[in-house]
Amino acid sequence: MTNAKPRLALAFGILCISIFPILVKLRLTPGLISAFYRMAISLSLLLPYVLITKKLKLPNKKILILAVLCGVLFASDVAVWNIAIQNSSATQASLLVNLAPLWVGIISYVFLNTKPATNFWIGTTVALFGMAMLVGFKFFLELDFDTAFLLAVLAGVLYSIYLLVSKKVLSQMDVLSFMTISLLVSTVYLAVFCVALDEPFSGFSNTGWFVLLVQALVCQLTAWLSISYATQHMRTTRVSLSLLGQAVLTSVLAWFFLDEKITLNMIIGGLILLLGIRITFYTKTLSIKNTVSNIKEDIPL
Repeated sequence: MTNAKPRLALAFGILCISIFPILVKLRLTPGLISAFYRMAISLSLLLPYVLITKKLKLPNKKILILAVLCGVLFASDVAVWNIAIQNSSATQASLLVNLAPLWVGIISYVFLNTKPATNFWIGTTVALFGMAMLVGFKFFLELDFDTAFLLAVLAGVLYSIYLLVSKKVLSQMDVLSFMTISLLVSTVYLAVFCVALDEPFSGFSNTGWFVLLVQALVCQLTAWLSISYATQHMRTTRVSLSLLGQAVLTSVLAWFFLDEKITLNMIIGGLILLLGIRITFYTKTLSIKNTVSNIKEDIPL
């Protein structure tokens, strides 16, 4: 039961961020200004709370610098991803950003002392195959290797570095203080870029403002408080791979709200993707030979 709360928090956070690509796809506000308001509105709600309740606790200098770095990394990731989605298909941008678990595994293996378990690599392989089925293998033949493609890849790399650095910070800092510092840095960082690039801070429709509010409350504040809590108590590799689950939920929500079709291939791909995530949560080390038998034992007949 000790792992129940972090897992539930992670699942809830994934549910909250799954609507984000749909909101961005509406193109009601520019990508960069959308990222700014996502951070700024969240900060305006969280900062008064932590100040009034005196829950804001500053860490030592080294951890504070890493928390500031997290703010820059996350803001850059969201801004770059927003622009990538609005300048290419949401499917392409989402797929490339969701390669983050692969980058997490590679960075952990090459640069960090904590090496990903065998289950992670098996689960990642299965999950990425499921992701390929979800978007369609034909999609890969039509990839447009343009600026938007590079931006989406960059977003995935930034995302993975953020997860790894935030894991280090959250081992010595509480979630609320971390989120406050990260949001403050992200807001200032994005504000500077928006002013420099002459982005419009107003003039949006009522629907546009409503979408910005939902992005801040649901996709940022609620989602990342939950995911940060999960990151604090779980392996980074597991968290990063579990975040792939948002692709399945996004497809379902797109079908419900945007009338996008769900094919049999998408259903099978989604199930395979979720199976890959499940493999990483096995406590026993799996081998390719016994993976199938372990999965069968997990499924009641």
